[in-house]
Amino acid sequence: MDDPTKRFLQRLIRRIPTQQLKTMLEKWGRLTEAQQQSLDLTQPKRTLTEKLLDLCEENSWGMKHITELEMIYVTENPNQGMWHALQLFDPRDDVHSVELTQLKEQFKSQLSELFRHVSIKIKKHTDEAVWIRIAWGDTFSRPNHLKPTYVVHYLQTPYVFVTSLTSKQKPLLSQALVLATRYHAIKDANLSGRKLTALRDLLMRQYQQAFPTKYPSPLAEKNQIVSNPHIEKEQAEHAANRLQVACEAFGNGMLPELQTAVYKLETKFKDHTNKSMTEREGSFSGVVKFASSNLLESLRECASSGNKNNYVEVM
Repeated sequence: MDDPTKRFLQRLIRRIPTQQLKTMLEKWGRLTEAQQQSLDLTQPKRTLTEKLLDLCEENSWGMKHITELEMIYVTENPNQGMWHALQLFDPRDDVHSVELTQLKEQFKSQLSELFRHVSIKIKKHTDEAVWIRIAWGDTFSRPNHLKPTYVVHYLQTPYVFVTSLTSKQKPLLSQALVLATRYHAIKDANLSGRKLTALRDLLMRQYQQAFPTKYPSPLAEKNQIVSNPHIEKEQAEHAANRLQVACEAFGNGMLPELQTAVYKLETKFKDHTNKSMTEREGSFSGVVKFASSNLLESLRECASSGNKNNYVEVM
């Protein structure tokens, strides 16, 4: 086993929580039952790592085998890192005929033609998601497995989720995805977050929360303390209206955890008193980025409380 593979395994074992290590190794399926039992998971991580290194040496396992273990850990723990959503557009006539085997072959072929030093691993998860792991190199060096890009795509849908992708790598990945999935274009969906499942549920409409469009009667705030009846009545009416608006827009239950959303606007200037601006060719463009630890929950809180300053950062 070469030094880069040893460093990669050491870093991976440090990354996997001790309470998950046994399960991950079992799902990896490389160790025999005797080898599995020989591991004392109560030992320090450094000792465990040395034991695993010895087992890998005995079995002549290399980077190919260790990256399998990393993929298992990442697919079982997807809500890590920052995920960005992309959307495919303009499907080709044969888009519905794309299967996993075809996607694997075409994606690997296209990306390898575009970028010489690249390592690609593709597997299908139990929830029908296709997971792609890409380790990028450069003109003079082999792929860096310490900083891989992960891509998740659900077949027969136009949505792609990506983490750890640089601006230099993005055009190459986009071109390979478009060709392999049988679409003509791919664009940012302008949503990102640390929970892949939240992005998936929101974009693929797998979110079960019902969003009522009208409540039969205004909702009153709970645990109100009565003071002056007239002031209390007026405050209650305002609070009920704010709460009703928030519930109509966001519902009453748990919301998907998003961290950022980008709103892009293009508009024409219209003002009869300013002909030079009104007659100007082209449109005005603006971008607003909303960011919060839980964006949808923060927006609901803004609407229900009437406070727009303390929950959402607008950039």
